[in-house]
Amino acid sequence: MNPAYVAFEGERRIGAGDLPEVARAARQLLDRRKDAAILVFDGRTSALVDIDFRGSIDDFRGSIDDVLARLPKPAPPLDEEPPAPVAPRGPGRPKLGVVAREITLLPRHWDWLAQQKGGASVAIRRLIDEARRSSGDKDRTRSAQDAAYRFMTTMAGNRPHYEDAIRALFAHDRRRFATLIADWPADIRDHAVRLAYSDQAD
Repeated sequence: MNPAYVAFEGERRIGAGDLPEVARAARQLLDRRKDAAILVFDGRTSALVDIDFRGSIDDFRGSIDDVLARLPKPAPPLDEEPPAPVAPRGPGRPKLGVVAREITLLPRHWDWLAQQKGGASVAIRRLIDEARRSSGDKDRTRSAQDAAYRFMTTMAGNRPHYEDAIRALFAHDRRRFATLIADWPADIRDHAVRLAYSDQAD
């Protein structure tokens, strides 16, 4: 399982874990080396996370608390439903998490839904749940590939065989992918592999 966040300084991984833990590791390095260039990645998506380290170099007293207080809120898990927007009460069953929203369908779709057991709402929810189950593996694979691609583009875009490795990644050619990046710096290579195949059991 990938850590929630990962920090790199150059080609070396300097921290991994929750965001405060990674921020502390980065701060410790900045206190030792003011010119350190640190990148922090979301461990699931490889999106860069902007951390405001002001005060962590010249003002040591209490500065880590200031850094932690300014941390962005972590994103919710990918499979977690976003909170429903607050709206005036109307149709729906808000206590059960059911929210009424408008959808647009053709007459034949409404005719078909009207014939389904439980009515249109039950039928639509059932169809969505079935689609999510059937496409779940593909969606997870694509998300893993996209995360690896973002990380590799940021950290290894000028490395040998980068373009061929990207092609192997999206072609699901795990052996060729591993061969092409074998000579990359170990921390970058290993993290790219973890991201690319995070949807697969070891």
